[in-house]
Amino acid sequence: QVQLVESGGGLVQPGGSLRLSCAASRSIFSFVAMGWYRQAPGKQRELVASISSSSTTNYADSVKDRFIISRDNAKNTIYLQMNVLKPEDTADYYCEAQSYGTAYWGKGTLVTVSS
Repeated sequence: QVQLVESGGGLVQPGGSLRLSCAASRSIFSFVAMGWYRQAPGKQRELVASISSSSTTNYADSVKDRFIISRDNAKNTIYLQMNVLKPEDTADYYCEAQSYGTAYWGKGTLVTVSS
């Protein structure tokens, strides 16, 4: 069974930074793509950023120029560097891995941006 474990969430002040990690239980190169989603209370889960096996990245307009997604194949881990955080970034952040015909999800990590 594929396991995805997120870490790095917490409380930060507006304008601060936070780095999320997602460790996978197998080679992440075997996945078509991986990404970060977030869901705030009362809102639909949305894609924040994704990275393909060929390192192509995509970002939601709301986080472009602030967030950076990256991966470390040797560690089977992807990261989300979040900079210039805003209160509206507050949400549960989930790691997702896509394979052919299925997707795997982590349990999430909470990010709270508040003064």
